[in-house]
Amino acid sequence: MWRRVFAISIDWAMSYAIAVALLPRTNGMRQIGPMLIFFAEVAILVTLQGASAGQRIVKCKVVRFNDGGAPSPLQALIRTFLLCLVVTAVTFDENGRGIHERLSGTVLTIA
Repeated sequence: MWRRVFAISIDWAMSYAIAVALLPRTNGMRQIGPMLIFFAEVAILVTLQGASAGQRIVKCKVVRFNDGGAPSPLQALIRTFLLCLVVTAVTFDENGRGIHERLSGTVLTIA
């Protein structure tokens, strides 16, 4: 569990730092910007590499639940969207999978 929390903390801190450095202070971009950057970073990296930057640092990987293969782009988008809702990421089933993982057909494994 600590790996999940540490990985998402790393991803969020990186997204926030990018938003502060690059986005203007006007029109609410500082409020929504970190979430948009977080969404893009996680969705793109999970699709291309099977792990976000934070997940790679803590040596975790996202795979398809049914066969352990690489997640499809649609699975990565669904997983990331639900992860951004937070409630689906902190609610777990009896197997330790978050709702965002169950609905996207993925699971986070130790690489």
